[in-house]
Amino acid sequence: MTGRLAGKSALITGSARGIGKHFAKGYLSEGAQAAIADVNLAAAEKTAAELGQGAYAVHMDVTDPASIQAAMEAVVEKTGKIDIVINNAALFTASPTVEITTQDFEKLYAVNVFGTLFTIQAAAKQMIAQGHGGKIINMASQAGRRGEPYVAVYCSTKAAVISITQSTGLDLIKHGINVNAISPGVVDGEHWDHVDSLFAKWEGKELGQKKKEVAAGVPFGRFGKPEDLVGMAIFLASDDAEYVVAQTYNVDGGQWMS
Repeated sequence: MTGRLAGKSALITGSARGIGKHFAKGYLSEGAQAAIADVNLAAAEKTAAELGQGAYAVHMDVTDPASIQAAMEAVVEKTGKIDIVINNAALFTASPTVEITTQDFEKLYAVNVFGTLFTIQAAAKQMIAQGHGGKIINMASQAGRRGEPYVAVYCSTKAAVISITQSTGLDLIKHGINVNAISPGVVDGEHWDHVDSLFAKWEGKELGQKKKEVAAGVPFGRFGKPEDLVGMAIFLASDDAEYVVAQTYNVDGGQWMS
C-alpha cells in the first residue's frame, strides 16, 4: 500500500472513539497499521472491525505500567515493530476551586500525565531497541496554554503534557525519536457534550448554551471537528517532520497564537 505512512506500525491510545478513532482512520488511509488501544477492549474491537484492514484492538490501561508494556508487546507481536505512538487518552473535569476533589485530581493526573509520560517511556524503550527511531505525538490542549475558571485540574494536566513533550523531545531526539504534540482548541463531539454539561451545572446555563458561546468565540467561525486534527497527526508521524523536535502545534481555528 502507498501513502505517507506506508509500512508503519502505529499505536493510538484511547482510540475506540472520538478523536483517536479519526486518527486511526487517517493513518490507515496513509498505509499504516493501527492498534486501537483502549481500556475498553470490546469498544476497541468494534472500532477495529469498523475501520477494517490494518486496524486491530489492543487492551491498554494507561494508568497501569504493566498494561502499557503488555500493549507495546502486543503491537510488536502483531507487526514486528512500533513506529508511531499517539498519546490520545485523556479525561476532563470542571469545578470551582473550592469544590475540587482529591479523587478528580488523582484520576486526571493518572490518565493525562502519568499515562502520557510512561507511555512515552515504554514506546521509547522499544524504539531505541529497534534502532531506527520513531514518532511520538502527545495530545495537549489550548487549556494547557492558559488557565481557565473551573478547570484548574485539567488545565494543569495539559500544561504538564506540553512540558513533558519539550523535555522528552529534547532527550529522545538523539535516538532519532521525534516527540511533538498537538494542541486542539474546542472540538465538537462527546467530549464537549460532557464539558457543556459541567458548565451548565456550575454556571447555571442551559444545556447547549456554553457550546454556542464558545463556538461563537472561535476566529475560524465554528467548533473544530476531529477531522481537522488528522492532517497534523499525519504530518508529525511522517518523514516530513524529521526536523521537528519538542514542539506543540496549535490546531484550533485561531484561538491561541504561539
